[in-house]
Order: sequence, then structure tokens, then C-alpha cells
Amino acid sequence: MELDLQTAQSIISQALAWRKKTAMKPLTVAVLDKGGFLIALAREDGVSNLRPEIAQGKARGAIGMGLGSRALFNRAQTEPGFIQAMNSIAAGSLVPAPGGVLVKSGGKIIGAVGITGDTSDNDEACAVAAIEALGFTADGG
Repeated sequence: MELDLQTAQSIISQALAWRKKTAMKPLTVAVLDKGGFLIALAREDGVSNLRPEIAQGKARGAIGMGLGSRALFNRAQTEPGFIQAMNSIAAGSLVPAPGGVLVKSGGKIIGAVGITGDTSDNDEACAVAAIEALGFTADGG
């Protein structure tokens, strides 16, 4: 299975609905395919101008490393040099903070969702809820 535009937009809709239900701050949500390419992005009113890059960086790191961005965050605590090197290889676009969640179907990675705008823990919880609402498996790391 591949993530398509309609599915990516549904993930975004689910994330924004969950955000409102849980009274989170306004968010930016990015959905990437398994190759790390952007399929869809939504930036709510009132978010800062770097949020699209942050959301994509969380998702891109997850795709690039095959790990949810919480695992990358944890690794940055114990092996900061490794994460710095990976970020250098990724041309500075890897964001090792919770909120980048792999989307899996049948045990295979088919994409990732990156969310930013609230706390990293809340960003991750929102991504997980949106992914699982569509019947996929979420892996935040």
C-alpha cells in the first residue's frame, strides 16, 4: 500500500480534529511518503513561519532513519555526535524531537506524519491518534 493524496489529507483532517477536541495549540501537520517526499501539509492560522520545516523535519528524520522521532530524540541524549552527523547528512533537515511518527501498513513503513505547534509529547500523541483513526499502525519511536 502507498499513501496517496486523499489518505494524506484524511490524516491531516483527523489530526486537526483531534487537536481541537483536546484543546491543543494550533498545529502544522506534514505527511510524507515512504521516500520522504511531501504529500500534503496544513498550517493552521497563528503558527510561526518555521513550523512547516519543523513538521517535515520530524517526519523526514523518522523516514530517513526508520525510527519514530522519539527514538531519535532519545538517541540525541545519549549519542549527540551521531545525531549531529545524521543531521549533517540530511542537510540540516532532521528534527530529533517527538512528533515524527511512522505510518505502517502490514508491518511496512508507508510514510510518516510530522506535527509541531504544541509540546512535542502532544504533537506525537496527535499524530498517533490521526494515523490510528485511519486503521494504520503508528510508530513514534
